Amino acid sequence: MPEIIKEESTGQKALPSHAKVVIIGGGVVGCSILFHLAKFGWKDVVLLERNELTSGSSWHAAGQIHTISSDPNISRLQSYTIGLYKEIEELSGQSVGLHLTGGFYLASNKTWYDYLKRERSKARYMGLNQEFISPKEVAERHPLIDPKYYYAALWDDQDGDLDPSGTTYAFAKAARHYGGRYFTYTPVTATTQRPDGTWDVTTPNGTINAEHVVNCGGLWAREVGQMAGLNLPVQPMEHHYLLTERIDAIANAGSRLPCGFDYEANLYFRQERDGMLLGTYEPKGTPWKVEGTPWDFGHELLQPDLERIADRLELGFERIPALGNAGIRQAINGPFTFGPDGNPMIGPVPGMRNYWCAVGVMAGFCQGGGVGLTMAEWMIDGEPSIDVWAMDVARFGDWASPDWGTIKSCENYERRFVMTFPNETLPKGRMQQTTALFDRLTAKGARMGPSFGLEHALWFADSPEDAWEDPTFERNRSFDYVAREVKAVREGVAGIEVANFAKHEFKGAGARAYLDRTMAGYIPKPGRIALSPMLTPKGRLYGDLTVACLAEDHFMVFGSGAMQDAHRRWFEKDLPADVAYANVTADWHGVAISGPKSRDLLARITRDDVSSAAFRFRDTRKTFVGGVPVILNRISFSGELGYEIYCRPQYLLKLAEAIEEAGADLGYRWYGNRALMSLRLEKGWGAWALEFRPDFNAIESGLDVFINWKKDFVGKEATLKFRDEGAKRKLVTLAIDSEIDVTVDEAVLKDGRAVGYITSGGYAHHVGKSMALAYVAAEHAAPGAKVQVEMLGQFYDAEVLGGPVYDPDGTKMRA
Repeated sequence: MPEIIKEESTGQKALPSHAKVVIIGGGVVGCSILFHLAKFGWKDVVLLERNELTSGSSWHAAGQIHTISSDPNISRLQSYTIGLYKEIEELSGQSVGLHLTGGFYLASNKTWYDYLKRERSKARYMGLNQEFISPKEVAERHPLIDPKYYYAALWDDQDGDLDPSGTTYAFAKAARHYGGRYFTYTPVTATTQRPDGTWDVTTPNGTINAEHVVNCGGLWAREVGQMAGLNLPVQPMEHHYLLTERIDAIANAGSRLPCGFDYEANLYFRQERDGMLLGTYEPKGTPWKVEGTPWDFGHELLQPDLERIADRLELGFERIPALGNAGIRQAINGPFTFGPDGNPMIGPVPGMRNYWCAVGVMAGFCQGGGVGLTMAEWMIDGEPSIDVWAMDVARFGDWASPDWGTIKSCENYERRFVMTFPNETLPKGRMQQTTALFDRLTAKGARMGPSFGLEHALWFADSPEDAWEDPTFERNRSFDYVAREVKAVREGVAGIEVANFAKHEFKGAGARAYLDRTMAGYIPKPGRIALSPMLTPKGRLYGDLTVACLAEDHFMVFGSGAMQDAHRRWFEKDLPADVAYANVTADWHGVAISGPKSRDLLARITRDDVSSAAFRFRDTRKTFVGGVPVILNRISFSGELGYEIYCRPQYLLKLAEAIEEAGADLGYRWYGNRALMSLRLEKGWGAWALEFRPDFNAIESGLDVFINWKKDFVGKEATLKFRDEGAKRKLVTLAIDSEIDVTVDEAVLKDGRAVGYITSGGYAHHVGKSMALAYVAAEHAAPGAKVQVEMLGQFYDAEVLGGPVYDPDGTKMRA
């Protein structure tokens, strides 16, 4: 068990009356943010801790560190975190107890072996030092492990363990080296915002007026949030690990043994003194203090319940036989806070001014340094240096209630070492948001999936009973169903619900000027639509948006549904007084119809002239369709002639009925998101959060074709520099010679060396090709270039295409 370090006095006698930032919570995450803000030059940075540093979860953490994460950028930040420990140890003079023993991820069946092959592929382009080793090599490096249970293991030489308390204090003392201050035994009792946007942070020892507040409350994240009217969907969970008595084979090993993970057995393990530490995630999670964390909880543990983990221990004793003969020195059951998807929730909170959070960081000693770096960059520079969407608090909206957070946090805890496949939708916390068409579409065989909490159709089976699929890394049973949906779009007419597209409304005399400055592209005239990238000041992509001008002072902006709160946060941060803005996503649902017969269908349900001459490509208007008031856009993400028809939610069922009835003799069919993703591959079109995200700029992504270089816009100076320097990597479309398809993050190689990676892909059903979109080094981005793509450990030949494989001139879409 790690020792608890106590430091009774920080040398700071009285609270200051003012601070640039007040960080609430003295765990590893709060101390890391304090360190990074101070290191990067912010003055008057203060951390307040209600008890001693590490009180809560940090002190009893298992202290095992590793780099692998489902999100590549989180893996990068975990690698940064581990690399940071020597620096803070030297600065602070406080030992972090670091042991870089290396570690392995053990695959005891083919499914986990395939998973690790995917992780190894990601590591190739990320520059992480990971390699496969045989079961025999596993036993050579860790003689206690019985190798007969394993296919192989992925080895990472950066893994290891540390002392949690020492590490937390090292961050705090290193922060003090740069001028950061922390105050222990100073509980925050209230946070109150002034009209000027600053916060009064109240404690029994005085009140600090802070420009910014950061909630790093850990076990008390919910309670700290509620002081400011914020309800966070996080949940403390009970968690067990064991410490064994002395094991002679360890005591006599001569060097420290590697750490490891056994996925099927649901175990993690490492050396602890002369014994072992063995941890597991129970198949049925136990949420702790759902009603709220007691303020007087601190350096306490919970009563162990070994019956809950008995089956896991049996597997551990079987695979590491020495454990079965070792006594249990201590059973640890301590709470730590999980988020709904297992990733942290960090960043500026949408809808609040100068309020930040860094909560739900359950892997604090893997991620704490990276979270501190990201938060400091975000606060000081206005944006992080890499895309941290996987951790952004804005990925959850108001629909993510505390009750939902408890349900999903439990599910994620239980699935910590359970495989989640690319095509898999998880069962808990579903139907948080539905539309008027939910019952209608599921009755027609829709297989649903959630996006920003809203259920939307993925694909359509023949009946509700037929709408199932086996999770797999390869092509699944939806393949043929998606093919017929694609056929309907390409040859006839089909419709997809578009409630999950975001809609942002701007009104007022200054709306055009504001959008002209905020968007890099052209702002359309009344009745017209334009596509525009939105960039950060550093020239990174922050939006791929469709701007519709309904009137000179009235605009509707359509974009990523998942990004709606992030975009809301972006728009509201500098909104001028003569512009009224609202996120109206929930106020506008609708249906998009596409295909060569879509105009025929539309003409039957509107009195408007929708001929090509009267209603041109990229026209928009407010009118009536199917007997209900709508916003009608002539635009399509399918690459076919198509229309987006948006209506208020109460009209959606009526609109859908009109479309179905009018399209019956035209062969109308509903289609889902998987078909849409297949259709856009044939056009080589990127999608937000895949090809378009803040890791890339407009030049690399090809979105510079939509930029209006004649005006000033946010990010112009940086983008001009990118243009003048030339792109070092470019977004390309690949045709792959394979019988399986990519999903995301596979390595692209040339002569055995990683030159890029896949952002998305799949099977293009109309043209009959496995395809992908990828960012590759510019020297390999020319049409006709030959590369290879790694899938499940195999290398497949691929060719860079010179343009869309379907309707390259766009004549069908503009017909």
